[in-house]
Amino acid sequence: MNALAWALPASPGVCGALLSVTGRRGDRVAPAAAVAVTAATLALAVTAAVTRPRASAALFAGLRAELAVDGLSAVLAITVSAVALAVLVFAAGEIREARARFFGLMLLFVGAMLATVTATGLAPLLMAWEVMGAMSYALIGFWWRDGDRVRSATVAFVTTRAGDLGLYLAAGCALAGTGTLDLAGLAAAPRPWRDLVAAGIVTAALGKSAQLPFSFWLSRAMAGPTPVSALLHSATMVAAGAYLLLRVQPLLAATGWAATLAAWIGALTALLLGAVALAQRDLKQLLAASTCAQVGFMVLAAGVSAVAGGTAHLVAHAAVKNLLFMGAGAWLSALGTKDLAELHGAARRHRLVGVTFGVGALALAGLPPLSLWVTKDAVLSAVAERSAALHVVALAAAFLAAAYAARAGFAVWSPRDDATRDDTERSGTRRVGLLTGLPMPPMAFVAAAAGVVGAPVVFTAWRALLGTGPEPGPEGGGLLLSGALAVAAALAVRGRRLAAPRPLAGWLYLERGAVAVVWRPVTSLARSLARFDDRVLDGAVRGVSRAVTVLAGWSRRGDESGVDGAVRGLAAGAARLGALLRRPQTGQVHTYFAQAAVVLVLLALVIALVG
Repeated sequence: MNALAWALPASPGVCGALLSVTGRRGDRVAPAAAVAVTAATLALAVTAAVTRPRASAALFAGLRAELAVDGLSAVLAITVSAVALAVLVFAAGEIREARARFFGLMLLFVGAMLATVTATGLAPLLMAWEVMGAMSYALIGFWWRDGDRVRSATVAFVTTRAGDLGLYLAAGCALAGTGTLDLAGLAAAPRPWRDLVAAGIVTAALGKSAQLPFSFWLSRAMAGPTPVSALLHSATMVAAGAYLLLRVQPLLAATGWAATLAAWIGALTALLLGAVALAQRDLKQLLAASTCAQVGFMVLAAGVSAVAGGTAHLVAHAAVKNLLFMGAGAWLSALGTKDLAELHGAARRHRLVGVTFGVGALALAGLPPLSLWVTKDAVLSAVAERSAALHVVALAAAFLAAAYAARAGFAVWSPRDDATRDDTERSGTRRVGLLTGLPMPPMAFVAAAAGVVGAPVVFTAWRALLGTGPEPGPEGGGLLLSGALAVAAALAVRGRRLAAPRPLAGWLYLERGAVAVVWRPVTSLARSLARFDDRVLDGAVRGVSRAVTVLAGWSRRGDESGVDGAVRGLAAGAARLGALLRRPQTGQVHTYFAQAAVVLVLLALVIALVG
């Protein structure tokens, strides 16, 4: 069973790495290989959900990397694999260029997400988290020759990386406080380490899941190909933060303040980004903002200890949002536009896409008896028991969810009119291919039927599967109230042209605020430090260098006039002495006798004087 735990993330990861480096040579086989590997990964996920494997390996001294499949990770592994399979089948009919690179990056992305949901400690979680962030950057900027798309990828990457720093803080504080990085033991850490760990994890999760104040990066992520949006927004990167908060819910509850903070940020994101979604004219931007809002309900669920309800909402939303993004992408390819006004009549022109998209829109609206109507109420029931104020905000967010979903559905099903346009963004093909439409009916079925989890018997079994404690499930009164709100909201927007305030259409100017409050001060500080480095530190280094050079010059002159002069004088003296000593050396014997006689006379005189 150990091999199965490693194989689950490794299968798509290894295949993705191989495809990524094959270049153009792998383009022909890449779609089929990616779909086959993902289908095998889905089979592995189902097997793992039954057998619950666990694997561990030494990572560093005293630290181990462990992957395990429990109830929560089993549900997420199957969800990620199933959604990835649908997206890659759809992509096989949509992506026509650099296929090996595209499908390789997508498989690496899926492998990183599977490692994230099966990691039992912060060490493997951090590694998978980083790979997921890097793959998101590469996929959003897939069309790298377009500078605007690359800038959007950079904004998304830098924003999520800013939040990811919290995970490093959490890991460091966990080691300091407990000596271990196991997620299950974080709640037992002593204070203040427990609070610091919670702060780091909440920050990282909010950044990854595009919650306030990080939400704007998800708007930028729309620059990537539609299959990337479908995968990223449904069951992978954006869902990763919500999953992490659901996983460490005991830690949030142990701190008290972290649970409250997560609940309020989730509720406010659901409300405010719901208003942003309602104000969008671009279908993909509407779906992006709605993703922030719907993930807000999952974060809210983690804050109020509704793990079963939040997980059910995550799974149902993955199917719904995957379906809606595939529909938006199919129309963009066929009709060349994603403007809501220009898409009037689109559902009538392409009925398969229209019907399945309609099912997804109705489910997203929370209309009875579809999935999100039930799963959202499972969260609302827990919220109602915790806080009346939170419950009011969450109900308002549910009303807006029905409004923006209904707006999208009415737009594409309205008859063609003077606003209808084709090819305003790119040239459309006027057809929806077989592979493009193939995964939509199964996703539509899941989007419609996943609400069965709300049945009392099923919800009890669902809680047992996830291993959660007692928590309220969907209730009759709550279901009636949320259903009535959804119907009222849908009727309120039908046929109406909405005048969107600029702040809402501009995503609350969150990116402008981040640039003004964070980016510009940081870059200004960086420029000031660079100037200090250039003018002060480098100036000091250059000054020392110049001083040493001058001193060396002085030393050289002193050396040449003093030491070198003495050496030359000594050499000259030795030469002159040598010349004098050469003179008596005539080679004549009588000269040597005379010299010896002179020496003897001098020696006798010295002896006589001394004596």
